[in-house]
Amino acid sequence: MPTDKLIELDGLTKYFYKPMGLLGRKKQVIQSVDHVSFHILRHETFGLVGESGCGKTTIGRTITRLYEPTEGKILYDGTDISHLKGQELLPFRKRIQMIFQDPYASLDSRMTVMDIIREALDLHGDLHTKEERNQRVYELLDRVGLQREHANRYPHEFSGGQRQRIGIARALAVDPEFIVCDEPISALDVSIQAQVVNMLEDLQKEFGLTYLFIAHDLSMVRHISNRIGVMYLGKLVEVGDSEEIYQHHLHPYTEALLSSVPVPDPETARQSQPIMLEGDIPSPIAPPSGCRFRTRCPYATELCAQQEPPLVNVNDHHAVACHRATPQA
Repeated sequence: MPTDKLIELDGLTKYFYKPMGLLGRKKQVIQSVDHVSFHILRHETFGLVGESGCGKTTIGRTITRLYEPTEGKILYDGTDISHLKGQELLPFRKRIQMIFQDPYASLDSRMTVMDIIREALDLHGDLHTKEERNQRVYELLDRVGLQREHANRYPHEFSGGQRQRIGIARALAVDPEFIVCDEPISALDVSIQAQVVNMLEDLQKEFGLTYLFIAHDLSMVRHISNRIGVMYLGKLVEVGDSEEIYQHHLHPYTEALLSSVPVPDPETARQSQPIMLEGDIPSPIAPPSGCRFRTRCPYATELCAQQEPPLVNVNDHHAVACHRATPQA
């Protein structure tokens, strides 16, 4: 039965294994994503933020099943797709698509734009003739602001913004319900970023899409997202409604991230000081005991080293994993 929760992650874990030694028989465990749970409601945009290497992209690629999850469940519209393979997974691949971060690396330079976009149409076979599939490609190009004649060109003939539009058209080709947007604007010029984000919002309204929007730009995440999750070193440390996170954030890491967002008002900017975190991000190979943020947290106590704080609801729209914010936990 359909539910309001289109995507639900239950203890999602993804470890990578790095060979060690001369023969590679020993392996180091890299804890990229460690028991993460959250949900994404139908037709909403869920923003996922955090420093590089915190596991955001790994979550996106695991949801789309480009990566096999190590543990946990991925529920799509109530169906567990965590370990489906082959033909069982094919219908869900049509419903779940991804827009990649680098528009230069994500498009095959040997294929024309027509071939790139039509590839998914050829695979899923909803349009029976080549002419129908070609016409669908022309419609998609027009929808993302490109011209019909662009279909016969190669990716190297386009700017970065145009390439990302091609990537968006490719993601839309098979009428998906859910799209993972993996930092879709980070490789683009600032002047182009707003255009792409506005187009994504228009497409969401037109086609009833649901987004997982992964980004570094916190101001952009606030603009586009209904709810936001904050990640640190493979863990979800805070999640809640967008304005709730920005106005009433509780985790020290969220506080540090938000303090680094540029403020357009010079007077306000002079009064606010960015919080500079000390030390480096620990290695995901050997994360700290207890709270993973404690080695850089100005409020850390002995309890933080001994016990990992659970993600606790502080109200109906906000949850945080911090002993200081939820002393009763």
